[in-house]
Amino acid sequence: MDAQSYNAALTALRTVRDQIKKVRADLAKLEADRDQQVAQLATYDKAKAERIAPAAGLSVADVVALAPALAPESLADTAAPPAEPPVPDKATAPDGGSAPQSAPQPAAVPATGAAHPPAAPTPAPLASLQAARTLPSIPEGDGGNAWFTHTANLASTRPNFTQQARSTLFLDTDTGVLVHRQQTHHLDLGDRSAANILTAVFHTVPEGAERIYITAGAPWHQGADRYPYLRDAVAAWLNAPAPGWRTDTGRGRDRMAGHFVHARHPVGRYQREDGSQHVEIRSVGEWFDLDGDTPHTVRDAFVLLWQALRRHWNDAVVMGSPSQTGRDLWTRTIPARGQHADGFPVLSEELRGLLHATAGQGRNELIVPPRVPEQLPQLVEYDRTFAYAKHTWKSPVGTPRRITAAAFAAWSEKEQARALYGCGHWQVKVTVPDTWNHIGLLPAPAPGDRAWHYPAKPGTTFTTWAGGPEIHTALTNPLTPWKVEVLDGILWDDGKPLDDWAKKLKESWTNLSAQAHFQGDAQQARAAHLASRAVRSILLYGIGSFAQRPRMVTGTTPRTAERDVPPDAEIINFDDELITWQRPTGFARDPNAHPEWAAAIWSGARAALLTQRHRDDDTYAGALHTPPGSVVAFRTDALYLTQPQNWPHHHQPGDYLLRGHLTGPLTAPTTDDELLTLRDAGRTALTPGQEA
Repeated sequence: MDAQSYNAALTALRTVRDQIKKVRADLAKLEADRDQQVAQLATYDKAKAERIAPAAGLSVADVVALAPALAPESLADTAAPPAEPPVPDKATAPDGGSAPQSAPQPAAVPATGAAHPPAAPTPAPLASLQAARTLPSIPEGDGGNAWFTHTANLASTRPNFTQQARSTLFLDTDTGVLVHRQQTHHLDLGDRSAANILTAVFHTVPEGAERIYITAGAPWHQGADRYPYLRDAVAAWLNAPAPGWRTDTGRGRDRMAGHFVHARHPVGRYQREDGSQHVEIRSVGEWFDLDGDTPHTVRDAFVLLWQALRRHWNDAVVMGSPSQTGRDLWTRTIPARGQHADGFPVLSEELRGLLHATAGQGRNELIVPPRVPEQLPQLVEYDRTFAYAKHTWKSPVGTPRRITAAAFAAWSEKEQARALYGCGHWQVKVTVPDTWNHIGLLPAPAPGDRAWHYPAKPGTTFTTWAGGPEIHTALTNPLTPWKVEVLDGILWDDGKPLDDWAKKLKESWTNLSAQAHFQGDAQQARAAHLASRAVRSILLYGIGSFAQRPRMVTGTTPRTAERDVPPDAEIINFDDELITWQRPTGFARDPNAHPEWAAAIWSGARAALLTQRHRDDDTYAGALHTPPGSVVAFRTDALYLTQPQNWPHHHQPGDYLLRGHLTGPLTAPTTDDELLTLRDAGRTALTPGQEA
């Protein structure tokens, strides 16, 4: 490119910029008009959020946020000061039904752990309650007690077969470079459709392959500008005709069938019309982020990954995704003899549904002015290294027990403290201390599906569910103990079902990280680094796969019959003729569904973002060990602060690593996009010599 074409391109880019500004302004006006119309419709005395939502292309929660008067009666009623300690009138069961509730007397837990009679309730502000979600509760009496069991004839057991490795190719669809074993080929991929990719690959490698990893190019985003949503473009690419091929229907022990539509990491599963060959096309981005890496480097990374896993599992096979690989490896650590030789039974569907609705994952929160300065002196990013691996040493096992408020109150202080420190999931009423001036400690339901926020305003009272590690932190934090009243709880025995699996993965990660550091060959060092990131993904997504989510059914309804859209459905698309929606339909019989394990690890990780002890250094790290007003954001395992901290980092799981440092003054971010822009700049600005 010469200077003339460079200047011409700049002029064209400015034109695009101006067009984007205009479109954004038009969109903002349309959204404002829509919001105004929603508010106007809400003035009708028979207006219902579930009728307005599909007409507006919004979820019911979004409509309620715009028009709080449309909140369900049971939710609006909680805004009035109750005569008794406030608890939900109804508990929403996982199937969408409700069970009658009586108000249990909560057991209050002060800093010492002792129970005492509850104080008079302090109602939360009306507006915040009207816009909030209501979390489900466990039904009173025998109905709720029946939840505390396992699903019949469903348990995780050690497999009696060996996974078969699949021949794998690595393809850069930008350059057409294909790596197969030690050979490199250059392909003409045409328009990069699935049909052209399959044709080119199987013409070049006649014996075929069972898995094709796309290392660059994201061909499924072709023509994305023709679709309102990226997922629509991906679905169109996956489902486009491929002569000689059809969508795979599964085979043998592999129950994976059909395409998986995901905006960034889809999976296309195809089989020959005669059933003679099966192949999947998937993104290598499921495993790690690439930065211009060639298919050769990516292949070397997978070889190193397999070698590292084989040192601990003689039958290890790298499967298509990290979550599949993680769960398969875990099943091969189930004891062949001893206490758990019969496997780990799966909870009742009711308890799995409750955990799905009440146990969030990572903490993602942006704290904006006036809680932080308008101008930040600095923005410093700390990321907990391989964080979840720190919290796998203890997990729930055995038949869960219900701990009612009365039962908890009857315990001694020592018994209460032991229970809260153990493997439990608790429904609690929480009050922020009147003198509190720092960040929120416990998650509370916010508007939107599975959305959470962290109340920090002094005197705020809310009801929520939280894990034992977070409850323990709220009661024993280094600043001021919070008031926590136990309403109900689920308590398991302490066990180590994940310990052996996690230790092996941690050793693999440590060895690959060391290899990346000391390897003299740059490409092999990079491959080792990518392999270490793949091990992290195996543990991270393996834990996530235990959580199990309800099956989703997608349907369509004519625009002329909006009232027929199921009330619990989420609107995912609409046009002039059809409304497309999806809704949950319960849980599959998955023998490896253990949401109690994922919930315990996530709770421990969120608590460690607040305070974490480093015994060898006799010090603490975490958000609560920073000055008030200095925490800008949480993003899963990362903290963003206005000043650097002298926290120890010994390259161990859970240690806080300095990832970015940007000097100010900086305008405080008020959106996630603004935060991510500052984050990227901070990472670029941090030189290796500055790292902790």
